[in-house]
Amino acid sequence: MLQKGPLHTRIIERFDDMSEQLQRAARHILEHPQEVALVSMRELARNADVQPSTMTRLAKFLGYSGYEDFRGEHADVIRVSTDGFVARALQRDEGAIDGEGLAYRMLQSLSVQIARLCETGTLSSLSTIADRLGKARRIYVLGLRSCHSVAWHFHYVMTLLGEKSVYLDGPAGTSGDALIRASADDVLLAISISPYSLQTLELAEAAREKGMGIVAITDSEVSPLVTIAEHIVLFPAESQTFFHTLTPALAVSEVLCGLVAAQDRAAALEGLKQADRHLSSMNTYATTIPRRKI
Repeated sequence: MLQKGPLHTRIIERFDDMSEQLQRAARHILEHPQEVALVSMRELARNADVQPSTMTRLAKFLGYSGYEDFRGEHADVIRVSTDGFVARALQRDEGAIDGEGLAYRMLQSLSVQIARLCETGTLSSLSTIADRLGKARRIYVLGLRSCHSVAWHFHYVMTLLGEKSVYLDGPAGTSGDALIRASADDVLLAISISPYSLQTLELAEAAREKGMGIVAITDSEVSPLVTIAEHIVLFPAESQTFFHTLTPALAVSEVLCGLVAAQDRAAALEGLKQADRHLSSMNTYATTIPRRKI
């Protein structure tokens, strides 16, 4: 799904042996390999939030005589999509951004990121994960801080289909209490991006120790969740603004909901009918602005 640079495998293999600063630089290169060939070392370091000397040290750590050799290998192999979308999404003309221009770049970048989810490897992973979720007794859903919206969306749709989903987000520090009766018959669906929530990682490890299967929706092959997950879906989180984007992760959630529902269409339709009857009885929705009572 994510475009891979020439040192992708080598970086992942040696990632755990790197210092914290080298890991920060390496993570940025894993997620933005095209930048090595397209921008200066100083700009690359600035984008990765490290010192330029860190890039040189990373190059030598990976076996190069210096940064220029490291950059040269990227320049030889990095290719940009021929449709031009990626090229436009990667442009960073900071001096010419107005509201419409930034909106265009953001939407164009999102369109590229969503399109990358259609690659064969990702489609295969989504199908495998949906099958795993469908066979589980319970699906425990975990996504904290910025990932709350993605986790809640998946859980909400699942509650419309039946009683299979359990959301791990309790008040007063009770998030993990729902795992009390979890077992190896259950699956944890965990969503997290860098910087990774400590509580998410702790709860994921607790679930693994109970024998539960772990399915991760995360942003990098060096995400801590990858080390304990049975199955993963990677999504790009980089944005044209100061903030991460979760749009691709939300797309993954929607696809998984659709795939799980499609495994038993009759049961899914019955669940939705039951939900509709309940919501209607509760007067949940309206088509006009209600009159105020005086």
